[in-house]
Amino acid sequence: MVELSVLIDMARKLAGLKWVPMWVSHLGCIKGCLNYLSLNISNAWLFSGTGHAFILNIHKVVCPSGPTAWNTERMLKLGEILGFTVKGVTGYKLHEDFKEKQREAFKLVRKSIDNNIPCYGWELNIPEYYVIYGYDENGYYFSGISSGYKRWWDLGVSDIGVLEVRCVKLCRPASVVKTVRDSLEFVLEFSKSPSKWVFQDYKAGLEGYDYWINALSLGNYDKWGAAYNAAVWYECRKYAVDFLRETRLKLNVSGLIELLEEAEKYYKVVAENFRQVSLLFPFPPKRDVSKEAREKAVQNLRKARRAEGEGLKVLSEILEKLEILKV
Repeated sequence: MVELSVLIDMARKLAGLKWVPMWVSHLGCIKGCLNYLSLNISNAWLFSGTGHAFILNIHKVVCPSGPTAWNTERMLKLGEILGFTVKGVTGYKLHEDFKEKQREAFKLVRKSIDNNIPCYGWELNIPEYYVIYGYDENGYYFSGISSGYKRWWDLGVSDIGVLEVRCVKLCRPASVVKTVRDSLEFVLEFSKSPSKWVFQDYKAGLEGYDYWINALSLGNYDKWGAAYNAAVWYECRKYAVDFLRETRLKLNVSGLIELLEEAEKYYKVVAENFRQVSLLFPFPPKRDVSKEAREKAVQNLRKARRAEGEGLKVLSEILEKLEILKV
């Protein structure tokens, strides 16, 4: 058995810390941690303040990895304007320091939980994020799509081979203006598929739509990925609409209200068409989708793409307005 230099005598758990069910399991984990820390923040504000509600990341064959396979560094950094920080340990199975990273991650979790700081991690079971609510001498207790136990030396040894463990702490939130401005800056940058955020064989923004539409049109797509992507991105756009409405209430500024209403109008169209796609490609997939259903989904995606294109233009106008309000 693998041993640590410091023996842990008993299990330690944070009562009440649990994952909040969301298709974006990463934000479900963060939401669970924030609930434990008693930070009252709406789902719309969390999804959109981090930029996630407005982004799109699609693999060329609509692989299930699309919603998680991108550089989330900026997204997590944006948490600071919402009132929380996320710090952690990342390691890769093929790197020479992997075993040390495993030990470092376990040490971080032990120290954090001992100080009532919630944690979460990647792929404690299937390739999703899970809240880590406790530990004992040999591993992690986790909560998520499934709940269970994972030995610390088994974390990150899957075919994906990525180890990621993070802790969540509170900080002072920024103003509403800064929150909206910084998140939209990220959203608009991400929509252009920059290589620092988007990996090879994936596209963001309107190019992501093109990948999605092309894959369904040709019938060259992953059936699990098609269903999963539809569910995830519908959830995101639904919260984007709520965020734009919430921002109107928080920022009663002449000139902004009209732009926010216009953006909301476009993202309602996007959300509704994504909802239709999710109905045509239900999760989990039980059978192959008919050609007729694929064609309907393509029509929905084209409508969503047009609306998203207009919506991004309005978001850019909103950002220009906010640049004047340096708060």
